[in-house]
Amino acid sequence: MMKFVSAGVFTALISLPAFAQELVDHDAGMLMNHGDGHLMDMAGGMVMGNNPDTLPGGCEKVAETKEVTVHAGHKYAEKFPGRMFAFDTQEFQFKPCTKLTVHFINDDSVRHQWMMHGLPKYLYPKGMFHLEVSGPAKISGTLILPPGDKTYLVHCDIAQHMEKGMKAQLKVGKGDGDLPSIPNVTANIVQDDYKITLPELLAKAHEEANLPEPVAVEGAPAKAAPVVITEESSFSGVTVIGLALGILIAPMLARKFKGMTATDVMSYLFDLTNSLIESLVEKVQRLLKK
Repeated sequence: MMKFVSAGVFTALISLPAFAQELVDHDAGMLMNHGDGHLMDMAGGMVMGNNPDTLPGGCEKVAETKEVTVHAGHKYAEKFPGRMFAFDTQEFQFKPCTKLTVHFINDDSVRHQWMMHGLPKYLYPKGMFHLEVSGPAKISGTLILPPGDKTYLVHCDIAQHMEKGMKAQLKVGKGDGDLPSIPNVTANIVQDDYKITLPELLAKAHEEANLPEPVAVEGAPAKAAPVVITEESSFSGVTVIGLALGILIAPMLARKFKGMTATDVMSYLFDLTNSLIESLVEKVQRLLKK
């Protein structure tokens, strides 16, 4: 009975009316210049660290001029299991002192960023180049890459978007190594494993916490058969928990969802469920270590 109710609620949520929106182009020439390469408009577009002219120290001239178009959105994460948002490109590489124009297209109906860290602060305030826009929309900005071989982090800094997959790396020259957890480029720091059995998971936690192995007590009930979480399961534990929580808090969220598109509602629900599960896992791990 619970499965049918949960399935009904889930179907109702994804069936909420969604209206096609036209892609808005936040043209750089129309943005208000606030100084120090900071451009903004009143419709949600922003560029920080825009620098089409000033050479970084060590660059005698612009090595070459390049343009790149980067898409961001939920649909680009479909090829990465367990991720919700992603860029369409996870790795970039350019020559030192390249004049680079980035055309950032947000295909979602939420806010996304293309933020590059580690730039020289004497030229780029806060040490970053930053494109941000509420979609569906496009915004562009230009920077001149520093000299030398270095790998820079590119990500979306909206809460949990990077952790959910919106992360990339940009190599200047040969770069100075790879960053961890770049989808489809480098291994995750914490590797997802959906095939491990529950006893194996507990044994691994005991081993990492240096706890003694559990001792069998005479007369205790027989140990239950191991629970195996496989990719072939119709409903994963996360899905069941998420649907159950959706039913419990549906009346409270009805007012919050008013006026939101189906994409906005689904993004909010997945974010909320994932945060609750992550918090629960952290508490269990802390208890095991104690």
